[in-house]
Amino acid sequence: MSTTQFELHNANELSLPSEQTTTANDLTDTSPASTDHTATTTPDTPVPDGGYGWIAVLGCAFVGTTYSWGILQAALVRQGLSEASTLSFVGSLTVACIAFLAVANARIVTEIGAQKLGFLGVTLLGFGEVVAGFAVHDVGALFATVGVVMGVGTSMCFMTVSIIPGQYFLRKRGLANGIVFAAGGLGGAAISLIMERLVDHLGPAWALRIIGILTLVTGLPAAWLIRERSPAKRTTFIEWRLLTSLKFDLLLLSGIIGTFPLLVPPFFLPLYCQSIALKPSVGAAMLATFNFSGALGRIGFGLLCDIIGPLNVLFATLLLTGISMLVLWPVSTTLVPLVIFAIFSGLVSGGFFSVIPTVVGSVFGTQKMPIAMGIIVTGWAGGYLMGGPIAGYMLGRYGGVESGVAAFRPAMYYAGSMSLSAAALVVFMRLRIDSAIWRKL
Repeated sequence: MSTTQFELHNANELSLPSEQTTTANDLTDTSPASTDHTATTTPDTPVPDGGYGWIAVLGCAFVGTTYSWGILQAALVRQGLSEASTLSFVGSLTVACIAFLAVANARIVTEIGAQKLGFLGVTLLGFGEVVAGFAVHDVGALFATVGVVMGVGTSMCFMTVSIIPGQYFLRKRGLANGIVFAAGGLGGAAISLIMERLVDHLGPAWALRIIGILTLVTGLPAAWLIRERSPAKRTTFIEWRLLTSLKFDLLLLSGIIGTFPLLVPPFFLPLYCQSIALKPSVGAAMLATFNFSGALGRIGFGLLCDIIGPLNVLFATLLLTGISMLVLWPVSTTLVPLVIFAIFSGLVSGGFFSVIPTVVGSVFGTQKMPIAMGIIVTGWAGGYLMGGPIAGYMLGRYGGVESGVAAFRPAMYYAGSMSLSAAALVVFMRLRIDSAIWRKL
């Protein structure tokens, strides 16, 4: 089936108005039918755009992952366990596992289903946190527990929540993805505040154990709510034909570059507050503000995908993320500007996570989404693993936390520049599809 044939068949099958099918149609490759090697999409069956989908979304919301390593990192740096550049590798490895294991998890989910993968992911995530409570005095043990065990669990949770909303929603797909990934921001905000209190009163070890128990208590019942409407199609381990599409390659490359700056603010805001003589509790509050704003951004930008198109929104999130780090963060030398930066940066960078699944689902359909998402997310490995440590190395190279704001600025400029570079790739892809700026894509 050629790309053109698929577009007509898909539009007729879903019986949607033309404005509702614009996104899916316009993002497919426009090569001639005789030479098209990228038409790997299987037509979606009619989707309910609601019903049990909202229950499944609720389950995914509680299974979703959070990013609060910055609190523990700052506490362990104060205790003298190691430098920020080394400890940031621990948190980076946790998130990098999402990318390292994306293709493997995409294949596993077709074999055992999303619900079982969600159960397994939550179990490993919570168990890893509990065991990490016994490893806070050894960097190597933290790599094994927080980095590997929690990382594998996080990767399984991420794949689960990435594919479920697209099975139940088409017109409201962006909103559904936004709600799911917003939970990570809300959870991160709550956990940041709780963890700061726990660290202050009980120490890092018990903070990890308690958070791990909470993860199991809330996550396992939530995973039970997840039901697949149309199980993912079993396919080859990697769809190499996807890589023959320039548009797919541009989307892949923009994600590779765009993930380098995303973890810099949440990993380094607590340390940055310390450098400008603010209390550790303020650092935790800034991280909570960043995560809460990220939750709002994921919902808002997810909803915006349904209005102006996911590719347009992806460009906006990357562009504004770069601006926040190049313009706002360098001048945030007192509390009020820092609050503004945390809110704005959280809003715009949080949108990235809800927009990407919406783009991929619109391009490839729900049947092919796991393997396409697996390849895209695999490309994030470098940014997830090295984005924070590169910033940490720059911080150390220019004097460390004790040297004040000036030591952080190289890391800010590096992160902002990477985000703008990713935005440039997305706008090139966008204009290649259609030069009409205001068209929904």
